[in-house]
Amino acid sequence: MRMANDATPVRSEFADDPDMAGIIALFVSELPSRIAAMQSALSTGDFPQLRVLAHQLKGAAGGYGFPRLGEAAAMVDRGIGEGCDHNVIRSRLGMLAAFAARIRA
Repeated sequence: MRMANDATPVRSEFADDPDMAGIIALFVSELPSRIAAMQSALSTGDFPQLRVLAHQLKGAAGGYGFPRLGEAAAMVDRGIGEGCDHNVIRSRLGMLAAFAARIRA
């Protein structure tokens, strides 16, 4: 998944659906706190919690029309499950955070 150095805003695949606007906006507004919780789990070495949070975000992202966000969360989830080095997990979470920062309602 290539996401580095791209500052283009990302909108939901459902952005033009008026029935989805409110829940997409809520999802997007909660995204910074989700990412912060994941970063906190990483900083304390709580990989089980980080994996749960990444897995939850992976599942939710597609339903709100953000499949690439789900793919980035899956990379974190999968890396922990595969026992990747701490630096690999940190890098994957950094890519996830950078992509999440581009998301707009």
